[in-house]
Amino acid sequence: MNEGKVLYEKEGCNEMIYPFMTLDDNTEIVHSEMKDNGDVLVHIETPDEKLGFKQATCILPEYKWTEVSGYSGEDIKRFEEIIRSTAHLIMEFSKDGGFENASGF
Repeated sequence: MNEGKVLYEKEGCNEMIYPFMTLDDNTEIVHSEMKDNGDVLVHIETPDEKLGFKQATCILPEYKWTEVSGYSGEDIKRFEEIIRSTAHLIMEFSKDGGFENASGF
């Protein structure tokens, strides 16, 4: 089993996803490995009684939001602040196999 990482399968796309942060409301922030073009996908999910999960994806380094479902504009604004303040770490970890494998941590 891959400790600290998950194989994410969606629409024929297989990628390794690494845990990054869990917020107080059980929102999970995870990220992909860095793609050949330098992109990193940051996935956000929050458990929701009505929807099952709210979710969104932010593509770094452009901060392009996709697949937003259940979150308000204010929610996305808050998440973007979190991602912008930690993007340097996410980008580094995406090259090193996630936080668990990052040197110096």
